[in-house]
Amino acid sequence: MPASSSSSKPARPTVSDERIDEFVQHLTGDRGASTYTVRNYTQALHECFAWHVAERQGPPQWESLQRDDFRTYLRSLGRNKLSHAAIQLRFSALRTFYKFLIRRGRLAQSPIKNIFLPKKGRALPQFLTKRQMEDLLEAPATELKRRCGPEQPRGPGRPANPADFHRDTAILETIYSCGLRISELCGLRANDLDWSEQLVRVRGKGKKERLAPIGEPALQAIRAYWDHLAAPPDNDGPVFLNHREPPGPMAPRVVQLRLKRYLVAAGLDPTLTPHKLRHSYATHMLDAGADLRSVQELLGHAHLVTTQVYTHVTTERLKKAYAAAHPRA
Repeated sequence: MPASSSSSKPARPTVSDERIDEFVQHLTGDRGASTYTVRNYTQALHECFAWHVAERQGPPQWESLQRDDFRTYLRSLGRNKLSHAAIQLRFSALRTFYKFLIRRGRLAQSPIKNIFLPKKGRALPQFLTKRQMEDLLEAPATELKRRCGPEQPRGPGRPANPADFHRDTAILETIYSCGLRISELCGLRANDLDWSEQLVRVRGKGKKERLAPIGEPALQAIRAYWDHLAAPPDNDGPVFLNHREPPGPMAPRVVQLRLKRYLVAAGLDPTLTPHKLRHSYATHMLDAGADLRSVQELLGHAHLVTTQVYTHVTTERLKKAYAAAHPRA
């Protein structure tokens, strides 16, 4: 995000802005927004603040800004070659910010209204095939055997901890079984698991809770993991533990790095993220005949249009199969 038309990245303002501070308090307190939303929206507003200081030689009076001001801001983002997603994020933050100001009676109408952002064709989500998914799920056990087998000589460095590999198997099984976001996975607590009903309570975006079915292979993997701990987690303890000091729940970044290891071991693309396992879950569910509304609820999507992208994935796959097999395609 530019500080001016000639600079590529503005410094975050060192002074506080009363309106932004009020909005951030609203996000964290009233709306219960996720840590990621608060961070991204706060950064976006501070960047717009910095742009205004650099371009207009003073801090913005948010209630006085006009549509043309934000059109100029949009052009500055384009000149600095921000991605489509980055521009969308910044204007999403601004729209939400102005809705907040309107509800607080600061102004009557948003200056962001009727500003049309450049459109980009929606990319189809990446996903693993069922065979690739099986290979990935088996990778931690294969790595455990390779690292900790009796035939392996003990070299220098920290010895491999078998509990790490059993935990990683359980993590991959749970993400794929329940279609979880990485933040939802890391936030799971032991008392969120209903073993008899095979359900898990998930805390999604905006602190919204949902119940998701969890398959027996995932539950078995969690049991096997807990069997390798000195004691299972307390009811309020995290399902998946960081085994280093200080103890605590798994961090999303650690999950990402562990996944990269197993993608390489399984001969798959190491740039795939944990979210791609969620894509795989949704795609495989729809391929097997699940209806779109059910998949929407299982994923915790607020709007059906978010889920509909997966129907494009299955449609494209079917079209390719048709083109390859039908004699008059």
